[in-house]
Amino acid sequence: MSSVRGSSDPPSNMDACLPADLRASSTTITKIAAGMSGAGVYRIAAGGEQFVLKVSPPGQPADEWRRVVEVQQLAAAAALAPRIVHSNEDRRAVLSAFVPDQSFPALYGDPRTRGLAILKLGQMLRRMHDLPLPAGLRPAAPHVFARELWSGPLADLAVPAFVEEAVQRALAGTPAADDEALVLSHNDLNPTNLIFDGDRLLMLDWETAAANEPFYDLATVANFLRMDDSSSRALLDAYGTPAAILPDRYRDQRRLSAALVGGLLLNRARQSGHAGATGGETRESTASLGEVYAGLRDGSISLATPDGQWRFGLAMVKDGSSV
Repeated sequence: MSSVRGSSDPPSNMDACLPADLRASSTTITKIAAGMSGAGVYRIAAGGEQFVLKVSPPGQPADEWRRVVEVQQLAAAAALAPRIVHSNEDRRAVLSAFVPDQSFPALYGDPRTRGLAILKLGQMLRRMHDLPLPAGLRPAAPHVFARELWSGPLADLAVPAFVEEAVQRALAGTPAADDEALVLSHNDLNPTNLIFDGDRLLMLDWETAAANEPFYDLATVANFLRMDDSSSRALLDAYGTPAAILPDRYRDQRRLSAALVGGLLLNRARQSGHAGATGGETRESTASLGEVYAGLRDGSISLATPDGQWRFGLAMVKDGSSV
């Protein structure tokens, strides 16, 4: 029987998620994360190799789980995601190769390697968007999702005036046309879902993958990386759509992504017990994403707390609405 460490209440049947050749007394299973989706993530060490096991939350529909696995297999075959080693539909489990991470944010944050980071990022996104859309893949419709979020769960949440203005402006942007060509979109391209092995840039966590317009992935990652116009133009150039002036559609998608991602964070803060705005918050008094990132690094801000989620959400809306 393998051992399970790193969790106060580990599942007792984790061995059943593994292929038979990894069910050995020397195999160790260590819980390393639990994402917002409720999935459990575990490090597997067996036979001198390491793997990552992801177990979806109970109750996930089989067709939804199969869709995620199909997309991840497609991405892995194109060297855009870690290789899938084993999958178990009954337990909604996927075992992938472990890829040591050398930190894409560090590559991007160093002025000496920022150009290389942008090049790899743009080329990776182009390769993903060039993949065939799996049959039946749902459309993302971020414009519809954002409108439903802000008119539904967030309708009665007290937020600073600048957030209301930013959301209204984002929702006033033009939605994708019905006949617009959609691409395979990761749809949650934040830096925690990027892994850099020293050569390749890969993407993790494909649960939200959907058919979307191309600029949405570029806009989302540009928001998280706080890209200025110069870096944005370099990203579009690496992606294969050079532009001397940033397209209005790209700017629209950055504002929309900021309103959506920021809104999800604010909603999570409220669900965790945050009371909302007090009335004294202004754009000027609200921390920027750079300041929030600094707080995360020094420990003064934690995304595990309602306050940390609130501050991150406000910063995302503030910075993303300024492009």
